[in-house]
Amino acid sequence: MIPTLLSERLTLRGPSPSDFEAIAAFRASDRARFVGGPSSKAESWQYLAGLIGHWDMRGYGRWIITETGYEETALGIVGPHYPYDWPEPELAWTLFEGAEGKGYAFEAARLARDYAYQTLDWETAVSFVAPDNTRSLALAQKLGCGPDGTFTHEVFGTMHIWRHPSPAEVLA
Repeated sequence: MIPTLLSERLTLRGPSPSDFEAIAAFRASDRARFVGGPSSKAESWQYLAGLIGHWDMRGYGRWIITETGYEETALGIVGPHYPYDWPEPELAWTLFEGAEGKGYAFEAARLARDYAYQTLDWETAVSFVAPDNTRSLALAQKLGCGPDGTFTHEVFGTMHIWRHPSPAEVLA
């Protein structure tokens, strides 16, 4: 069962088939250029299946970001994941159109990182950021991350590795 996480304003819930249209709209847009898009509806369906299946395959995964009280409306995706071709587990985030500039990504990423550190016992976390993704770069820095090299992926190209502060630093 996928846990639900709560913060002051947000509910992070498991992905479900009902999220397909929101995910397909995001992945069809230019906003998806940093995460392998734009994508067709068929590719978006595969992506959603991967989000759901990751929980079974790894025992953890990414959540759908929603406002508390409005859990049916997806605002984005956040959480720990570890695709088979990644060099190490990552804390990833994506916000859908209309959700930026409200502090949702920061709040959701901190909640997800705390979960990874406290529940999954991660001793470190990274986030992979495309070099020209200035908003994600700013968020990584706001989360206290520091640069830690690069990673080249066959689909996503070269990404900058941003290392999160240790559990001792953020959970103290």
